[in-house]
Amino acid sequence: MLGNIHSTETFGSVDGPGVRFLIFMQGCPMRCRYCHNADTWNPNGGTQMTADALLDRAERYRGYWGSEGGITVSGGEPLMQIDFLLELTQKAKQRGIHTCVDTSGQPFSRREPFFSKFCKLLESVDLFLVDIKHIDSEAHRRLTKHPNDNILDMLTFLSEQHKPVWIRHVLVPGVTDDDEALRRTRAFIDTLSNVQKVEVLPYHSMGAYKWKALGLDYTLDGVQPPDSERVRNAEQILKN
Repeated sequence: MLGNIHSTETFGSVDGPGVRFLIFMQGCPMRCRYCHNADTWNPNGGTQMTADALLDRAERYRGYWGSEGGITVSGGEPLMQIDFLLELTQKAKQRGIHTCVDTSGQPFSRREPFFSKFCKLLESVDLFLVDIKHIDSEAHRRLTKHPNDNILDMLTFLSEQHKPVWIRHVLVPGVTDDDEALRRTRAFIDTLSNVQKVEVLPYHSMGAYKWKALGLDYTLDGVQPPDSERVRNAEQILKN
């Protein structure tokens, strides 16, 4: 089986525990206004690779991982290629590699055949990193072109299955930093039993140049990163 791979990174330090080998997969249904990997949206782009070729490449750096590191599969959206993701994570577990999947959750559905494949995926994934981009479904649609109902459902299901999760929230001034929405996000997180960590990621525009190169309109042009006070405020609310 071949996966469409955008790129890899050898020494990731912020996408899961320890030092990680990062695999960025091609294709994403979301159109987040702050996306810094817009060049991963096209599902037919990238380079086709086998799971074994990727894992062979990753294991060249295994000596740097320590006891906590491993691979993190990101994107794009890895669940868009769930068959390949299943093979990749299963083979990684056979090699004794810690596996992490960084997902928006947008492809999640309880419909078949996706749901059975997702349930099988839980057996070979040690940790999920999941964004809560906005707790309000309509605001989420304005931000990403999609509602969030199935994303919150996926998080609830992962909690029911006791699968470890790290929650992430990108803090965008005037878009995702409303205190009431942050408190609603915290209230939802409180319904989950499997959240090991909550991270606030300050917005940055370092990927804006990719939008322009692709001929896309970057609608957050001119928005500045949040100041340290707003970041601390969000952390106090979400991590309380």
